[in-house]
Parts: sequence; structure tokens; C-alpha cells
Amino acid sequence: MHANLTRSASSRLTRTLLGCGAAAGPLFVTVFVAEGLQRRDYNAMRQPVSALALGPRGFVQTANFVVAGTLFLGGARGLARHSSGRDRLVNALIGGAGAGLLAAALFPTDPVSGYPPGTATAAPSTTTTGTLHNLASLPVFMGVTAAAALSALKAIRRADYAWGAYSAASAVTALTTNGLAGAGFGQSARLVNVAGLFQRVAIIAAFGWVSVVCARALGLPRSR
Repeated sequence: MHANLTRSASSRLTRTLLGCGAAAGPLFVTVFVAEGLQRRDYNAMRQPVSALALGPRGFVQTANFVVAGTLFLGGARGLARHSSGRDRLVNALIGGAGAGLLAAALFPTDPVSGYPPGTATAAPSTTTTGTLHNLASLPVFMGVTAAAALSALKAIRRADYAWGAYSAASAVTALTTNGLAGAGFGQSARLVNVAGLFQRVAIIAAFGWVSVVCARALGLPRSR
């Protein structure tokens, strides 16, 4: 009986952690969309999500980074428990993205593309804090992209073509749109006015994939 109770508690914990991972993406997106709508001088088409951490209401987006990072870490741990050690690299990459989100909260981005109001619209100057923020974004976007690509390869090998196609599409979309966003934030004339849009597509593709991975695991039997 004690063993059954232990297994039941372990299963509940695993499902709770997976639920955290599943909630991370939708919650993060909901908060930054709602917060962007509160800023009269903020242009979501042009300016990065990270810029919402600047200014008087910056604590909202900073908290959003912290919560999302914590949920990502929980989801990664839940996936590791669910898979009993398999897919270690995928799980580690998702956990690394969680750590990157926490670091992004600690090191705010530099002003870019005219936000906060009064900031020059020319190519942004780089500070140490801003550089650290950019470095923190690497495990978030590149890490999740790599995790999705790796998951796609594994799915194709086991003939799970639907999951493989979705994971591959998520990886390609996140990688491509994040690259276009970076060029726009660097003040590329053709992309500067839509850089924020491209970044949001990248976030939805990457974070959405993590949420689906965790939600999918909730519906699959646990590996032994």
C-alpha cells in the first residue's frame, strides 16, 4: 500500500510539472500582449517583447520572464520524470530555455527602435546588461529550436510523421522569424517596422511547441 501511495504521489507531481510546462507559453504570450496594449507609446509591430521590461511598468514583463522561466524548468523536469531518462537532450534544452528566461529578467534589454519614448530610432547602443540579455536569449530561441528539430528527427525515425512534421515546422518557423526579427531590431530598413511581429511569431512557434510537448506527455503513458 505504501508503494502504491508513493507511485500515486510521484505521478501527481509529474503531471503537475507537465502542467506547468503546458501553461508556460499561453501565459507568457497573454501577459505580454495585454501589457503591450497598456502602453500608448509601444508599437508591438516594431518593438521587442523585452522592451516591455523597461520604464515604470517594467516590473510586469520582468515578472513574466520569471514566471515563464520557472514554468519551463518545471516542464523540463516533468518531461524528464515522464520519460524516465530518455530524450535527455531535448529536456535539457527546454530547461536551458527556462534558465535563459530567468536571466533575461535579471538583465534588461537595451532600448531599441524608439522605445521607451525618447530613445533614438537609430541602431541601438550596446551596454553590458543589454549584451547579457541578448546572450540569455540564445538558450531560449536557439535551445527550443534545437529541441524541436531533434524531436522531429526522433519522431521520423519511429514513423511518427505527424509529430515530426509539427516539430520540424516549429523549428523552422522559430529559427527563420527570430533571424528576421534580429535583423529588424538591428535597424534593417526593410524589416525594422515589422521586427516585433516576426519576434512574436518566433515566440509563439517556440513556446507553443514546448506547451504542446508537455500537454502531449500528459496524455501519454509514462515510460518505465
